[in-house]
Amino acid sequence: SRPVVRGGKKLWEILVTDSAGSFRFRQELPSNQVNSKNVRQVVDNLMEMADTKPEIIRFFRGAMFNMLNIALQELAVTTRPSRCTLALATWLEERHANVYPNMEGYNRNMVGSSAPSFLDVRTPVKLPDALRGEKYAFVSLPVAEFLPGGGVNADTAGLGRLCAMPADIPGDAFVQGVVILSQRAKALASWLAGTEVVALTADLRKRVLIMETDIDTEYLLARLNDQQRAEAAALEEGKDGLKGLHFVCVQEDDDSDPEGFWLLRQLPNNI
Repeated sequence: SRPVVRGGKKLWEILVTDSAGSFRFRQELPSNQVNSKNVRQVVDNLMEMADTKPEIIRFFRGAMFNMLNIALQELAVTTRPSRCTLALATWLEERHANVYPNMEGYNRNMVGSSAPSFLDVRTPVKLPDALRGEKYAFVSLPVAEFLPGGGVNADTAGLGRLCAMPADIPGDAFVQGVVILSQRAKALASWLAGTEVVALTADLRKRVLIMETDIDTEYLLARLNDQQRAEAAALEEGKDGLKGLHFVCVQEDDDSDPEGFWLLRQLPNNI
Protein backbone atom coordinates (compact mmCIF):
# COMPACT_ATOMS: atom_id res chain seq x y z
CA SER A 1 0.00 0.00 0.00
CA ARG A 2 1.03 3.61 -0.51
CA PRO A 3 0.69 6.70 1.72
CA VAL A 4 -2.39 7.84 -0.20
CA VAL A 5 -6.05 7.42 0.78
CA ARG A 6 -8.88 7.62 -1.77
CA GLY A 7 -12.49 7.29 -0.71
CA GLY A 8 -11.37 6.06 2.68
CA LYS A 9 -9.27 3.27 1.13
CA LYS A 10 -5.50 2.95 0.88
CA LEU A 11 -3.92 3.14 -2.55
CA TRP A 12 -2.48 -0.22 -3.61
CA GLU A 13 -0.26 -0.62 -6.64
CA ILE A 14 1.94 -3.23 -8.26
CA LEU A 15 5.34 -2.02 -9.43
CA VAL A 16 7.45 -4.22 -11.70
CA THR A 17 10.90 -3.36 -13.05
CA ASP A 18 13.98 -5.13 -14.37
CA SER A 19 17.39 -5.16 -12.70
CA ALA A 20 18.60 -2.26 -14.84
CA GLY A 21 15.52 -0.14 -14.20
CA SER A 22 15.00 0.24 -17.96
CA PHE A 23 11.55 -1.40 -17.87
CA ARG A 24 8.88 -0.09 -15.53
CA PHE A 25 5.27 -1.20 -15.12
CA ARG A 26 2.70 0.12 -12.69
CA GLN A 27 -0.88 -0.95 -12.05
CA GLU A 28 -3.26 0.10 -9.32
CA LEU A 29 -5.44 -2.47 -7.59
CA PRO A 30 -8.61 -1.73 -5.60
CA SER A 31 -8.05 -2.69 -1.97
CA ASN A 32 -10.68 -5.45 -2.21
CA GLN A 33 -8.78 -7.05 -5.12
CA VAL A 34 -5.38 -7.30 -3.46
CA ASN A 35 -4.97 -11.07 -3.44
CA SER A 36 -2.73 -13.77 -4.90
CA LYS A 37 -5.07 -14.51 -7.81
CA ASN A 38 -5.07 -10.96 -9.16
CA VAL A 39 -1.34 -10.45 -8.57
CA ARG A 40 -0.63 -13.69 -10.44
CA GLN A 41 -2.78 -12.53 -13.36
CA VAL A 42 -0.98 -9.19 -13.61
CA VAL A 43 2.46 -10.83 -13.59
CA ASP A 44 1.38 -13.61 -15.97
CA ASN A 45 0.07 -11.04 -18.47
CA LEU A 46 3.36 -9.14 -18.29
CA MET A 47 5.35 -12.30 -18.93
CA GLU A 48 3.17 -13.19 -21.91
CA MET A 49 3.82 -9.80 -23.49
CA ALA A 50 7.56 -9.81 -22.82
CA ASP A 51 9.95 -10.48 -25.70
CA THR A 52 12.37 -12.05 -23.22
CA LYS A 53 10.83 -14.01 -20.36
CA PRO A 54 12.30 -13.39 -16.90
CA GLU A 55 14.11 -16.28 -15.25
CA ILE A 56 13.97 -14.92 -11.69
CA ILE A 57 11.46 -12.68 -9.93
CA ARG A 58 12.55 -11.06 -6.66
CA PHE A 59 10.30 -9.38 -4.12
CA PHE A 60 11.26 -7.78 -0.82
CA ARG A 61 8.03 -7.12 1.09
CA GLY A 62 8.27 -9.45 4.07
CA ALA A 63 4.73 -8.55 5.18
CA MET A 64 3.42 -9.68 1.78
CA PHE A 65 5.50 -12.87 1.61
CA ASN A 66 2.69 -15.41 1.83
CA MET A 67 0.48 -13.72 -0.75
CA LEU A 68 3.30 -13.10 -3.22
CA ASN A 69 4.75 -16.58 -2.77
CA ILE A 70 1.36 -18.14 -3.55
CA ALA A 71 0.81 -15.76 -6.46
CA LEU A 72 4.11 -16.56 -8.15
CA GLN A 73 4.61 -20.25 -7.37
CA GLU A 74 2.49 -21.47 -10.30
CA LEU A 75 4.33 -19.33 -12.86
CA ALA A 76 7.18 -20.69 -14.99
CA VAL A 77 9.80 -18.62 -13.18
CA THR A 78 12.09 -18.89 -10.15
CA THR A 79 10.99 -16.68 -7.27
CA ARG A 80 13.41 -15.34 -4.68
CA PRO A 81 12.39 -13.39 -1.60
CA SER A 82 15.19 -10.85 -1.52
CA ARG A 83 16.12 -7.29 -0.70
CA CYS A 84 18.56 -7.29 -3.65
CA THR A 85 16.03 -5.18 -5.53
CA LEU A 86 17.87 -1.90 -5.97
CA ALA A 87 16.18 -0.85 -9.20
CA LEU A 88 12.79 -1.21 -7.52
CA ALA A 89 14.01 0.60 -4.41
CA THR A 90 15.31 3.48 -6.54
CA TRP A 91 11.96 3.76 -8.29
CA LEU A 92 10.10 3.76 -4.98
CA GLU A 93 12.41 6.45 -3.62
CA GLU A 94 11.60 8.59 -6.66
CA ARG A 95 7.86 8.07 -6.18
CA HIS A 96 8.03 8.84 -2.46
CA ALA A 97 9.92 12.05 -3.22
CA ASN A 98 8.10 13.30 -6.32
CA VAL A 99 4.85 11.43 -6.94
CA TYR A 100 2.93 10.42 -3.83
CA PRO A 101 3.23 13.83 -2.08
CA ASN A 102 1.50 15.41 -5.10
CA MET A 103 -1.40 12.95 -5.10
CA GLU A 104 -4.76 13.88 -3.64
CA GLY A 105 -5.18 12.05 -0.34
CA TYR A 106 -1.48 11.90 0.47
CA ASN A 107 -0.81 11.37 4.18
CA ARG A 108 2.80 11.80 5.29
CA ASN A 109 1.99 10.06 8.59
CA MET A 110 1.55 6.82 6.64
CA VAL A 111 5.17 6.87 5.47
CA GLY A 112 7.29 4.41 7.43
CA SER A 113 10.17 5.57 9.60
CA SER A 114 13.67 5.47 8.17
CA ALA A 115 14.97 4.28 11.55
CA PRO A 116 15.10 0.57 12.45
CA SER A 117 12.14 -0.51 14.56
CA PHE A 118 12.74 -1.25 18.25
CA LEU A 119 10.36 -4.17 17.71
CA ASP A 120 12.94 -5.89 15.50
CA VAL A 121 13.98 -8.81 17.72
CA ARG A 122 15.68 -11.00 15.12
CA THR A 123 18.63 -13.01 16.42
CA PRO A 124 21.58 -13.38 14.05
CA VAL A 125 22.42 -16.95 13.05
CA LYS A 126 26.03 -18.05 13.54
CA LEU A 127 27.95 -18.81 10.38
CA PRO A 128 29.05 -22.44 10.05
CA ASP A 129 32.54 -22.91 11.48
CA ALA A 130 33.91 -23.82 8.05
CA LEU A 131 32.81 -20.46 6.65
CA ARG A 132 34.04 -18.10 9.34
CA GLY A 133 36.86 -15.71 8.54
CA GLU A 134 40.01 -15.68 10.62
CA LYS A 135 40.36 -11.90 10.38
CA TYR A 136 38.14 -8.92 9.56
CA ALA A 137 39.42 -5.52 8.50
CA PHE A 138 37.43 -2.29 8.12
CA VAL A 139 38.75 -0.49 5.04
CA SER A 140 37.70 2.18 2.55
CA LEU A 141 38.14 2.64 -1.19
CA PRO A 142 37.76 5.81 -3.27
CA VAL A 143 34.61 6.03 -5.37
CA ALA A 144 36.87 6.28 -8.44
CA GLU A 145 37.73 2.58 -7.99
CA PHE A 146 34.12 1.70 -8.87
CA LEU A 147 33.79 4.02 -11.88
CA PRO A 148 34.79 3.15 -15.47
CA GLY A 149 38.55 2.68 -15.54
CA GLY A 150 38.72 1.86 -11.83
CA GLY A 151 40.15 -1.30 -10.36
CA VAL A 152 36.86 -2.84 -9.19
CA ASN A 153 34.72 -4.20 -12.01
CA ALA A 154 32.97 -7.38 -13.12
CA ASP A 155 36.31 -8.90 -14.16
CA THR A 156 37.96 -8.36 -10.77
CA ALA A 157 34.95 -9.06 -8.51
CA GLY A 158 35.42 -12.84 -8.69
CA LEU A 159 32.28 -14.60 -7.50
CA GLY A 160 30.87 -11.33 -6.18
CA ARG A 161 28.36 -8.86 -7.54
CA LEU A 162 28.47 -5.09 -8.01
CA CYS A 163 25.37 -2.97 -7.54
CA ALA A 164 24.79 0.08 -9.69
CA MET A 165 26.39 3.28 -8.42
CA PRO A 166 23.87 6.01 -7.52
CA ALA A 167 24.23 8.86 -9.99
CA ASP A 168 24.89 11.62 -7.47
CA ILE A 169 27.66 10.07 -5.37
CA PRO A 170 30.55 12.59 -4.99
CA GLY A 171 33.57 11.54 -7.02
CA ASP A 172 35.99 12.31 -4.18
CA ALA A 173 34.14 10.27 -1.57
CA PHE A 174 35.34 7.03 0.00
CA VAL A 175 33.22 3.88 0.19
CA GLN A 176 33.47 2.01 3.50
CA GLY A 177 33.62 -1.75 3.65
CA VAL A 178 34.90 -4.91 5.30
CA VAL A 179 37.54 -7.34 4.07
CA ILE A 180 37.15 -10.91 5.33
CA LEU A 181 40.45 -12.83 5.38
CA SER A 182 40.14 -16.60 5.42
CA GLN A 183 42.12 -19.65 4.36
CA ARG A 184 38.72 -20.93 3.19
CA ALA A 185 38.07 -17.79 1.14
CA LYS A 186 36.97 -19.69 -1.97
CA ALA A 187 34.41 -21.74 -0.02
CA LEU A 188 33.11 -18.64 1.77
CA ALA A 189 32.85 -16.66 -1.49
CA SER A 190 31.04 -19.57 -3.17
CA TRP A 191 28.58 -19.75 -0.28
CA LEU A 192 27.96 -16.00 -0.39
CA ALA A 193 27.44 -16.15 -4.15
CA GLY A 194 24.58 -18.58 -3.54
CA THR A 195 22.82 -16.27 -1.10
CA GLU A 196 21.05 -12.97 -1.60
CA VAL A 197 23.62 -10.79 0.21
CA VAL A 198 21.98 -7.48 1.08
CA ALA A 199 24.18 -5.53 3.47
CA LEU A 200 26.64 -5.46 6.33
CA THR A 201 25.29 -3.87 9.48
CA ALA A 202 27.16 -2.99 12.64
CA ASP A 203 25.06 -3.11 15.80
CA LEU A 204 27.11 -0.76 17.94
CA ARG A 205 25.05 -1.34 21.06
CA LYS A 206 25.47 -5.12 20.92
CA ARG A 207 28.99 -4.82 19.49
CA VAL A 208 28.43 -7.23 16.62
CA LEU A 209 28.94 -7.18 12.85
CA ILE A 210 26.02 -8.71 10.96
CA MET A 211 25.52 -9.80 7.37
CA GLU A 212 21.95 -9.45 6.11
CA THR A 213 20.60 -11.73 3.38
CA ASP A 214 17.30 -12.45 1.55
CA ILE A 215 14.27 -10.79 3.23
CA ASP A 216 15.11 -11.06 6.92
CA THR A 217 17.98 -13.48 7.61
CA GLU A 218 20.95 -12.23 9.60
CA TYR A 219 24.33 -13.92 10.10
CA LEU A 220 26.72 -13.05 12.91
CA LEU A 221 30.09 -12.31 11.32
CA ALA A 222 32.08 -11.03 14.28
CA ARG A 223 31.98 -9.57 17.75
CA LEU A 224 33.58 -6.15 18.05
CA ASN A 225 36.20 -4.98 20.52
CA ASP A 226 36.59 -1.28 21.39
CA GLN A 227 38.77 -0.46 18.39
CA GLN A 228 36.59 -2.43 15.98
CA ARG A 229 33.48 -0.78 17.40
CA ALA A 230 34.92 2.64 16.51
CA GLU A 231 35.77 1.39 13.01
CA ALA A 232 32.28 -0.07 12.67
CA ALA A 233 30.81 3.31 13.60
CA ALA A 234 32.76 4.80 10.68
CA LEU A 235 31.28 2.10 8.43
CA GLU A 236 27.74 3.07 9.42
CA GLU A 237 28.52 6.78 9.08
CA GLY A 238 29.93 6.17 5.61
CA LYS A 239 26.84 4.23 4.58
CA ASP A 240 24.60 7.06 5.78
CA GLY A 241 26.58 9.58 3.73
CA LEU A 242 26.52 7.54 0.50
CA LYS A 243 22.91 6.31 0.35
CA GLY A 244 23.74 2.98 1.96
CA LEU A 245 26.67 2.19 -0.34
CA HIS A 246 29.38 -0.13 1.10
CA PHE A 247 31.19 -3.35 0.24
CA VAL A 248 32.42 -6.70 1.47
CA CYS A 249 35.47 -8.46 0.06
CA VAL A 250 36.58 -12.06 0.66
CA GLN A 251 40.20 -13.07 0.11
CA GLU A 252 42.81 -15.44 1.55
CA ASP A 253 45.31 -12.86 2.80
CA ASP A 254 46.43 -9.26 2.38
CA ASP A 255 48.33 -10.01 -0.82
CA SER A 256 45.83 -12.26 -2.63
CA ASP A 257 43.21 -11.26 -5.18
CA PRO A 258 39.57 -11.26 -4.06
CA GLU A 259 37.69 -14.53 -4.37
CA GLY A 260 34.54 -12.41 -4.22
CA PHE A 261 33.79 -8.69 -4.03
CA TRP A 262 30.29 -7.37 -3.35
CA LEU A 263 29.40 -3.70 -3.76
CA LEU A 264 26.20 -3.32 -1.78
CA ARG A 265 23.58 -0.71 -1.11
CA GLN A 266 21.39 -1.04 1.95
CA LEU A 267 17.73 -0.31 1.22
CA PRO A 268 16.07 2.48 3.19
CA ASN A 269 13.50 1.29 5.72
CA ASN A 270 10.79 3.75 4.71
CA ILE A 271 9.96 2.57 1.17
